[in-house]
Amino acid sequence: MKRMNKTIGIFLVLFAAAGLLGQNIVEAIVAVINDDIITLSEYKQEYTSRMRMLRAQLQGEELSQQQEILKENLLESLITDLLLLQEARKLGLDVTEQVRMTLENVKRENNLTSDEELKRALAQQGISYEDFIKQMEQNMLKQNIIFSQVGRKIAIDDSEIVSYYKVHQEDFIEPIEYTLKMIYIAQEGKSSEEIESRKEQIDQKLDANEDFGQVAGEFSEGPEKDSQGDLGSFKEGELQKDLEQSVEGLEVGSVTPWLNMQGGWVRLKLAEKKDRRLREFQEVRKEIEGTIFEERQQEELEKYMADIWAKSYIKILIANPPID
Repeated sequence: MKRMNKTIGIFLVLFAAAGLLGQNIVEAIVAVINDDIITLSEYKQEYTSRMRMLRAQLQGEELSQQQEILKENLLESLITDLLLLQEARKLGLDVTEQVRMTLENVKRENNLTSDEELKRALAQQGISYEDFIKQMEQNMLKQNIIFSQVGRKIAIDDSEIVSYYKVHQEDFIEPIEYTLKMIYIAQEGKSSEEIESRKEQIDQKLDANEDFGQVAGEFSEGPEKDSQGDLGSFKEGELQKDLEQSVEGLEVGSVTPWLNMQGGWVRLKLAEKKDRRLREFQEVRKEIEGTIFEERQQEELEKYMADIWAKSYIKILIANPPID
């Protein structure tokens, strides 16, 4: 965000609001926050950036809903971000070394040997190197100010963790898990007689106790053929309902009868089954501690930001900035 002397900034804003500066105004000001301003172009740029991320993850009605939420909350979010950066400046936080180390990690993970290669890689994605560095620096400053003023003051004792485990045990129940193998016969291009003949060949081999995986590798017509029928593992509720009903009563090592699926026929083998169980406390202790910390930090952060907002000079000039 652009900085300006507070007195001059307020002076300009007052006259801009009254329409007295005429042609001297080259940039609409959305809000004044202490010594900083948010301009309309910055607001639009942030909206475009966040919408790009939403479009990469969502579509349809869900995208439309999130777009409306973004429009409603963006200005408040930008003001909050700016207030955090102002607090970081007041405390003289320096993230230069963090930025440097992160850049080195980015280059290493992407097999880039120099800053120039990184610049070219970013440019290919429509991102300027300078904006990339600036965004990284600002994110780190916000994270550091939140930790220094909120996070490090949070203490969680063992009794809270134990109590949470007892009250929320349903959250730590692992569902039944099935590990399956499959033999598949495609229906397309085959007569009923050909399909029945193929089934019979497979049934004879399985009835003769030949290895299911070897039979799948020989006869199956789906992608699982190359892995000797291995389908992988599925938790309760992840399989199609009719398939799950077919395997839930099987003993480990047993095989279903032929099942008619869209486009073909299958026989499934239950290779392994893990029963539903409550995870032990020690397995989930760190997870619970993290959950409690996040909840507590959010509560304390809201109090911290409410105090910052109350002590700051905030003047919103365009309550609903245009985005077009």
